[in-house]
Amino acid sequence: MDRVVASDDPMIDADLLRDRLDADVVVADGAKTLLDAAEGSADAVVVDVNTPVGPAVFDALEDLRVVARAGVGIENVDVAAAADHGVAVTNAPDYCTREVATHTVTLLLDCVRGVAAYDRDTRAGEWGWERGRELHRLRGTTLGLVSFGPIARRVREQLRGFEVDVVAYDPYVDADAMADAGVEKVGLDELYARADHVSLHAPVTEDTRGMVDADALDAMGEGTVLVNTGRGALVDEAALAAALREGAIAAAGLDVLREEPPDADHPLLELDNCVVTPHAAWYSAEARADLNGTVAENVRAALAGERPPDAIDPETDWL
Repeated sequence: MDRVVASDDPMIDADLLRDRLDADVVVADGAKTLLDAAEGSADAVVVDVNTPVGPAVFDALEDLRVVARAGVGIENVDVAAAADHGVAVTNAPDYCTREVATHTVTLLLDCVRGVAAYDRDTRAGEWGWERGRELHRLRGTTLGLVSFGPIARRVREQLRGFEVDVVAYDPYVDADAMADAGVEKVGLDELYARADHVSLHAPVTEDTRGMVDADALDAMGEGTVLVNTGRGALVDEAALAAALREGAIAAAGLDVLREEPPDADHPLLELDNCVVTPHAAWYSAEARADLNGTVAENVRAALAGERPPDAIDPETDWL
């Protein structure tokens, strides 16, 4: 019987995998690492974003045929090492596009309207619309999308009724494709200068890591809302905390941080103009079911000697 080793993560539904696969499914429980749980043998591994899969895994698991990432990004998997060992790598590219887009818009609206801050004040016994920072209407503003993949495209669609102009920076998407979606293609510097609000959707690469630094924040206006549902590593968090404290930008809505979960004294958690959610943008009951169904099908195909539906091309540098 084939052996599948899965990360210890609530996103991964081991019972569903057992139902869908004719395999022994083992979960890396608690403090166990993937290799500890495998005990030297695995035909497939299923991992979350926090589980690294590097050369040591491929060297140790000689029977390994597939690494199935339970999520979209595959930055935690050494795709080149997998290819060298003849191991397929898969992801689940579409399972939560609508959820993340909706969460992005929710964070933007919360920050623009100060909803979380009003709630905190009301619960503390304060009652007044005038408390806190000055608020402005969303209509007639410009949203800048950093990267224009499926989630950013869905964000654009969900905001159509709000009468918001949209510009986007993405070196891999041409201007005509953006124009077809009602979006103007601009350079990154122009985006920071023109956008009233900025939403991050880029993957983490050598070029994008820490891209929202002090200079980028200075280039934004003092009324800007920054939303990040992409990756925490895109943002220099110390610079962001300083910008929020000093009023260089108005607010931030973050679903991702560099270290998750953050320390209790993380500076961003102390700021009333920063809304933080626990990397939950992907979540709905339906998305979790779709995710695990996709993972199961990718693993089933690989173990049957077929090309998995969501196999990653190791020659494509899309991260």
